[in-house]
Amino acid sequence: MEEKFQVQSTLRLMRGEKAFGPGIAALLEGVGKNGSLRKSAMELGMSYNKAWNVVRECEKNLGFPLLVRHTGGVGGGGAELTPEGERLLGAYRAFEVEAREALDHLAHKHFGGGIFPWENR
Repeated sequence: MEEKFQVQSTLRLMRGEKAFGPGIAALLEGVGKNGSLRKSAMELGMSYNKAWNVVRECEKNLGFPLLVRHTGGVGGGGAELTPEGERLLGAYRAFEVEAREALDHLAHKHFGGGIFPWENR
């Protein structure tokens, strides 16, 4: 049986240049899980410097901080999401879910109903 077509999209919040998207969202989720930007970046196969550049650029475009940095000490340093960062990440993920549902509905509306020959088999 042939696999059905699916709609795939990437959602980004824009202000001139991209301000927030799936990459920074994944980084922030990793920070929330690990308490560390370094660990989050490593899980994503990204260098720590690249991760900080992405965060800084995003913060600049958004106009508010996403992370609070904790300098080293006995237990080492770390990072955590700011309340604004947590709210933005939650809103973005909820937006993604609803957008995916809407796109699936629109795809069925416009491309369903036997447009593709194998659907009638």
